[in-house]
Amino acid sequence: MKRIAFSRKATLALALAIGLSGATAQAAAPMVKTSAPGYYRMMLGDFEVTALSDGTVKLPVDKLLSNTTPAKVGQALSRAGLSAPLETSVNGYLINTGDKLVLVDTGAAGLFGPTLGKLAANLKAAGYQPEQVDEIYITHMHPDHVGGLMAGDKLAFPNATVRADKRDADFWLSQANLDKAPADSKGFFQGAMASLNPYVKAGKFKPFDGNTDLVPGVHAVAAAGHTPGHTIYVVESKGQKLALWGDLMHVAAVQFDHPEITIQFDTDTKSAAKQRQQAYADAAKSGYLVAGSHLSFPGIGHLQRNGTGYAFTQVNYVPLP
Repeated sequence: MKRIAFSRKATLALALAIGLSGATAQAAAPMVKTSAPGYYRMMLGDFEVTALSDGTVKLPVDKLLSNTTPAKVGQALSRAGLSAPLETSVNGYLINTGDKLVLVDTGAAGLFGPTLGKLAANLKAAGYQPEQVDEIYITHMHPDHVGGLMAGDKLAFPNATVRADKRDADFWLSQANLDKAPADSKGFFQGAMASLNPYVKAGKFKPFDGNTDLVPGVHAVAAAGHTPGHTIYVVESKGQKLALWGDLMHVAAVQFDHPEITIQFDTDTKSAAKQRQQAYADAAKSGYLVAGSHLSFPGIGHLQRNGTGYAFTQVNYVPLP
């Protein structure tokens, strides 16, 4: 075979050309700038639990948290590598018991700004359709938990029965309460009415009174404070337990160390703090899973005592077959 000889100069030029062509091809790849679909799935005994992201919203938590100071909140955030305004998750949870498909909270849809409203799309990405949802359990009737009940002027979940504590319904669906509410609070009432009243009219809203067994394996636990009828939903299967906290707490970097710290959205701050302290203590003592609507997505994990406060550890990722 005839050998082809290259001069040293030609060899260097060829190597440079190859190197530059490779670099150019890599640099030409555009950034995607999107995340994976916002769902996370795990098994709880025989139940399938899917965390659904409605998106995130930046909140000025240094100004919203109460029974503390902005400086202390800022210091706590800084220790966690965070700052205000804080990118805050809004989560919902889908439980498939094998017999019933249950959704806990529905996200904000268009009631809380343009960065939220992704729960319905993520539910579909997770392999389900809104028409398949049998039951919807509302932790409380703030806009970022009930807005997703509607898709424009239509029921977003046409085959579902919606359930919530009657105390929340009596408070947020009251025209008299709306009329006397301060101007900056009226939107909370209007959002609840726009989201729930179509289900009431359709005969698809069924309130309950305090601690209530719902479908087998799912139990409502009264936790009034954040709102008059705020509810925790406890899910249990094969000896495994998950407590869906709703808005029992909002800012992990602050409120796990200091459960006494409250937020301006609470209707009864003393009761909210008491409920939080009790829930923390029970979860840490018993070791069951907890999930929070505003814990960083997927917001599921365990709580342990950490001195005078608590430490939260996200659930370990386990791929499903």
